[in-house]
Parts: sequence; C-alpha cells; structure tokens
Amino acid sequence: MSTAIHPSAIVDPAAELGPGVQVGPGAVIGAQVEIGAGTRIGAYAVLDGRLSLGADNQVSPHAVLGAPPQDVKYAGEPTRVEIGDRNRIREFVTVHRGTPQGRGVTRIGSDTFLMAYSHVAHDAIVEDHAILANAVQLAGHVQVMAWAIVGGCSAVHQFARIGPIAFVGGGSMVELDVPPFCMATGNRARLHGLNTIGLKRRGFGKRELAAAWKAYRLAFKSGLLLDEAIARIEAELLGDCEALGELTGFLRSSERGVTR
Repeated sequence: MSTAIHPSAIVDPAAELGPGVQVGPGAVIGAQVEIGAGTRIGAYAVLDGRLSLGADNQVSPHAVLGAPPQDVKYAGEPTRVEIGDRNRIREFVTVHRGTPQGRGVTRIGSDTFLMAYSHVAHDAIVEDHAILANAVQLAGHVQVMAWAIVGGCSAVHQFARIGPIAFVGGGSMVELDVPPFCMATGNRARLHGLNTIGLKRRGFGKRELAAAWKAYRLAFKSGLLLDEAIARIEAELLGDCEALGELTGFLRSSERGVTR
C-alpha cells in the first residue's frame, strides 16, 4: 500500500505516516503526529501536537485532533492524544490534548464512533466501541467506558463517568456517574431502568437480565444504603450474573456520586 497525499495538503516532513495513509485536500498534519497504516484523513482536517493515531481510522473533513486543551492553566507542556484503530471520526469533531494536572493524555480506544461536532476535552477517556452522537460535549477528565452510547447534544460534567453498556438519552445534562448497564436521561440526568437492548447485544441471556434487574432494584429502588445494596448484590446475584461485579466495583469507586 502506498501513501497518497493531496498536493494541497500540508504535511510536516517529521510526521510519521504508515503505509496506505491517505491525506485529503487542505489537510494539515504537524511534526509530532504519527498515523497508522490505512488511515484516511479527510479534507481540511487538522492533526497537531503529540498525536498518535492507529490503523484504519477514518477522519472526516474539518476534524481537529491534538489541539491544545481549553484550560487556562495550560502552558504548552508536552501532553498527548492517543487514538486506537478503526475509529470513525466525523466532521468537525475536536479532541484536545491532556494536561499536566490531569492524566497528561487524552485517549480514544478502538472501534469508536465520534459523530459530527462531538468534543472530547483534555484528559478524557473514550473506551472501545463507545459511541458519541452528534454534538456530544465531554468535559475534562470524563470517562466513557466500553460499549456506552451518549445521545446527541448531551453534555457530561468534568470527572463524571459513563459506565460500560450504559445509554445516555439525547439532550441530557450528566453531572454524576451513570452506572454500568443503565439508561439515563434528562436535565439533570436521572436513571430510567436498564439498557436492555444493549445488554442483549452483549450476550446477556434471560438469567443474566433477571439478575441485573434485581440488582438495579436493590441499588436504586429499595431505599437501602448504597453499601448495603452492594453487599446484597454480591451475596445474592453474582452467581447468576458475573458481570454485576462491574456494577458493584463501579459504585464503590464513584467519587462524584452516582446518578439515581
């Protein structure tokens, strides 16, 4: 596979482009950028800073990856963006570098779908197979875990987490952690049951789904203290659904607090 760079693109000679990379008209690629094999960069996209982009990604026109963080404390330190493989990054998506006060890196996993105008701020993490719909806004230090979906025009507060296989409805304002497997929506977001369709897609059968619903009711409907609910879930339900260990671990580790 040969690399194809449009004559109007501006590619710094120090940038590292793998075999089969395609760079469209007017695109700008900085000196510290690394692009993996087979990745396609659309017209007028800008890739800058210490940015590594894996193989077989699709970067649409006018996306901006690796720009400095929107943080008044940032003073040009050598922070990074790391992006995995096979991601679809659509028009006008922005992904900013990390900060020294945070992780120092913003990370996008593999097989994600970042739809048009979505924003991933400094030090955020978007894990494998996550989807950010149009105009989703992730603040600094946010974590969107594997297979989670965030609906269009939603915003997520700094340091909040969206658990694995969670679903956030469109237009939501998320200020607290959204637990794994749950659906949340609203301003401010509240829970509305389990993401049953997502769980079935991930292989949950009738037994696992029944256990997950029992765990949901214990954690969020029973009136128990959260520690008491976690203890009962682990004692009574893990045998029917091992994945509930992800739920209890997430609840224990919450620092911002949990969406109810």
